[in-house]
Amino acid sequence: MDAKVGDKGGCPVMHGGNTEMNNNPTKWWPNALNLDILHQHDARSNPMDQDYNHREAVKSLDFQGVWNDVEKLLTDSQEWWPADWGHYGGLFIRLSWHAAGSYRLGDGRGGAGTGNIRFEPLNSWPDNASLDKARRLLWPVKKKYGNAVSWADLLVLAGTVAYSNMGLKVFGFGFGREDIWGPEIDINWGNDSEILAPTEERVSDLDDANSMYNPLAASHMGLIYVNPEGVDGNPDPAETAKYVRMTFARMAMNDEETAALTVGGHTVGKAHGGLAADHVGPEPAAAGVEAAGFGWADPGFDGNANTEHTSGLEGAWTSNPTKWDNGYLDLLFKYEWVVKKSRAGAWQWEPIDIAEEDKVPDATDPSIKHNPMMTDADMAMKVDPIYREICKRFHKDPAYLADTFARAWFKLTHRDMGPKANYYGPFVPTEDLVWQDPVPAGPADYDVATVKAKIADSSLTTAEMIATAWDSARTYRGSDMRGGANGARIRLAPQKDWVGNEPERLTKVLGILEPITAETGASVADVIVLAGNVGIERAIKAAGHDIAVPFAPGRGDATDEQTDADSFSVLEPYADGFRNWQKEDYSVSPEELMLDRAQLLGLTGAEMTVLVGGLRVLGANYGGSKHGVFTEREGQLTTDFFQTITDMTYKWVPVEEDGTYGLQHRKTGEVKCTATSADLVFGSNSILRAFSEVYAQDDNEAKFVRDFVAAWTKVMNADRFDLA
Repeated sequence: MDAKVGDKGGCPVMHGGNTEMNNNPTKWWPNALNLDILHQHDARSNPMDQDYNHREAVKSLDFQGVWNDVEKLLTDSQEWWPADWGHYGGLFIRLSWHAAGSYRLGDGRGGAGTGNIRFEPLNSWPDNASLDKARRLLWPVKKKYGNAVSWADLLVLAGTVAYSNMGLKVFGFGFGREDIWGPEIDINWGNDSEILAPTEERVSDLDDANSMYNPLAASHMGLIYVNPEGVDGNPDPAETAKYVRMTFARMAMNDEETAALTVGGHTVGKAHGGLAADHVGPEPAAAGVEAAGFGWADPGFDGNANTEHTSGLEGAWTSNPTKWDNGYLDLLFKYEWVVKKSRAGAWQWEPIDIAEEDKVPDATDPSIKHNPMMTDADMAMKVDPIYREICKRFHKDPAYLADTFARAWFKLTHRDMGPKANYYGPFVPTEDLVWQDPVPAGPADYDVATVKAKIADSSLTTAEMIATAWDSARTYRGSDMRGGANGARIRLAPQKDWVGNEPERLTKVLGILEPITAETGASVADVIVLAGNVGIERAIKAAGHDIAVPFAPGRGDATDEQTDADSFSVLEPYADGFRNWQKEDYSVSPEELMLDRAQLLGLTGAEMTVLVGGLRVLGANYGGSKHGVFTEREGQLTTDFFQTITDMTYKWVPVEEDGTYGLQHRKTGEVKCTATSADLVFGSNSILRAFSEVYAQDDNEAKFVRDFVAAWTKVMNADRFDLA
């Protein structure tokens, strides 16, 4: 027990619980794997009943009622946080945007799909100042509709309703996001030493925006995209354009979508720079309990928008900030703009010699008029030649802008929801979009036993069947629900040519399996998975057990036209610890890359352990490598991997030439097996060793087989949202 004295003094008190986040019990051992990322959001942190199913609950939602009630809130100004111009549209749009805008294409993490903006660190990022207020404004709707509507849905719906109310024909909306109950701990938001640290902390070459550390999609920790004042706070629209292009590309937007989102996002609402930033109270995570989780207190705020501080920039972009119109582009191209400082000391752009009719009514007192303003990112739309050309087209054709923006907004707010099978409600668009990774429904009425028999009678080896099925399924990312075996995209570009998929072996296997699909009426996707199951069942029987591998037919086969090849390139594995392979040497260890893959696959620590130990003895290593194949019974699903790695008869000796290890007999010096660190970590890491010891026990051979089958089936069915 430790005696603790409070920061402000006080009597020491016996306090034995580890109650502060900054007191991590493993901080003294920085090389320890963070296995906690596999066990976040467990049942003990979830307040809902065990039998609660959000997918079922959302079906009972009064969808139109929720929409109508959010719309009513838009003009129901509250004294504790008055609405600018009597309309919360700009605030609600910013809430939705910033909830969704943390998505990054590289690993699929971030985004609005979990409602994570409710928690640290996102709720305390400088870019998200005052969004805690927006969420509180929505509380009456959440309270009314309860479990049927998630916070994640409501936070995104708010902005969509706001745009519709202000005159935009929105593209649609899908319900179905499920809340988490604490912050994700798997997301790397950056290794910056401080919030809003200098750009060079995450960019290796300031002249090359693409040199920013992957997979990050914001130029600073604490921002959604880029610094609105310019790179490192220095106004230079041409330079800012480079970073805008890069950051938006990393969250899956092309130049046209980026321009549309910039224009449409700043067509409504305003920025607030009522006082110097050093006069603003601490963020929610640092504020006292009396702040009630609000944070960002403005000591000088008197209910007037002119005294409110959020970003430090001050002003609106258009003359009618509560209406969807073409005013943003009208002003951008009509006037010359010059750099000025806001009252809060932030760099922004203001027009020269603006006409009185183009000025902006004060957000509190409409009798007062102000100059509009633009950020450095806005000026990038005018200065960058590509963005300028796109915006000129938008300016000439407002309908084209509205449609492009509506589609881009829909993509922004739905990008991490996976395929349309995860969308619910009457506002879901009927149009299939290629970025949704559509997969046609597959046949389910064929004779599974016949297919399995034909596979078993083929010339395919057990290892070939299992490796191909694994490679097809391992692309799944629970972060944004992309990838997986459904669709059989492993036979299409770019996946068929990925080095990690062993193209020569893949071509051979598909050449044998595809005729079976033609003969039986099954999909290629189903037959690939079935082949893996046949291989495992064969290995189970060879080990003396009799356990069937579950199978659910119905996968479909995607076409090239249904596949956005460029967006699938980010799913390419550069390492796969489950098959003991990596493309080249990386600064990150093989076991860390394996851990990352396991987390994206939704595996627990025990599931990762059982899969690795099983795949090794099954001979599923890349290229037939023998690293980690701790058995003389390769091809049988045995516990030999775990028995060997826990056997003190052997010591592990590094092989300096290639970074591998030899398992050397302590007495004879004979090297029994070779291994990588992705193998030996299951004996060296204390937590993983604990799992390994379970499966090494004499009484757990049958349990090992059952657990392996369950974990394998989980991976094969990860993207079967139709089964949920």
